[in-house]
Amino acid sequence: MNAPLRAAVLGTGVWGPGLTGWDAACRMLRDPDPAVPPEPELPQAPMLPATERRRATPSTRLALAVAAEAVGAAGLEAATLPAVFATSAGNPEIVNAMCVSMAERDYAVSPTRFHNSVHNAASGYFGIGASSRRPVTSLAGGDAGAGVGLLEALVQVATDREPVLLVCVDVGYPFPLSEVRPMVGQWAVALVLAPPERGPGRTRLAASLTAEPRPNPLLGHPALEAACAANPSARMLPLLMRLATGRDGPVWLPAGVAGHLHVDVGSSA
Repeated sequence: MNAPLRAAVLGTGVWGPGLTGWDAACRMLRDPDPAVPPEPELPQAPMLPATERRRATPSTRLALAVAAEAVGAAGLEAATLPAVFATSAGNPEIVNAMCVSMAERDYAVSPTRFHNSVHNAASGYFGIGASSRRPVTSLAGGDAGAGVGLLEALVQVATDREPVLLVCVDVGYPFPLSEVRPMVGQWAVALVLAPPERGPGRTRLAASLTAEPRPNPLLGHPALEAACAANPSARMLPLLMRLATGRDGPVWLPAGVAGHLHVDVGSSA
């Protein structure tokens, strides 16, 4: 990557303990409450019809809730946006349930469980809820899911010169898979990114790949710092803190085999 990938942030959505929506996240990230934030009830993903909402998994509902918030903040229509959905490995609750069933020699899989088992299920529900026929990219990036997703979204913005919706979501595995894949909390983050000329006055990102990361800015709250280490999507928190506080500066995100994504955040990025 020779020149930085640049984009303006048109809209933001977030959901996690203590950060139930962007307004609540801004309050928490600007002035962290020392109390341990409670695990919130899952949002209902109102963009989905009632039948699809009942079938959707927790991670899908989280993904669609933050997508709707970010798109609304950007003042755009979800159906007009290409999208990138990034996750560690899809729907862990379904993967766990299917593994338990097979271990118990129960090989029958319900149609609902089967279609929720694929890692791009959330993007499919998004297409239904938004009535969208725009292209969608679904990535399963392990611990680097958020960084890989942001890199892909920035590449699309730079290539196609139009706004792109990025959604990162990860929820923890239930027992027993949690013993081999510990992942804590329920976190989802969405950004609507656009070419800089499409977002005058908006916060900008300038990203490039680097071999070695540097320490991210401290979040000022032990629970948020712990979340960064325990949940791939929560690794977006340092970037969100810069967006919420208006403090320009860099953040680093793991980007898998590509190395690390160095992102400068600020009005002049």
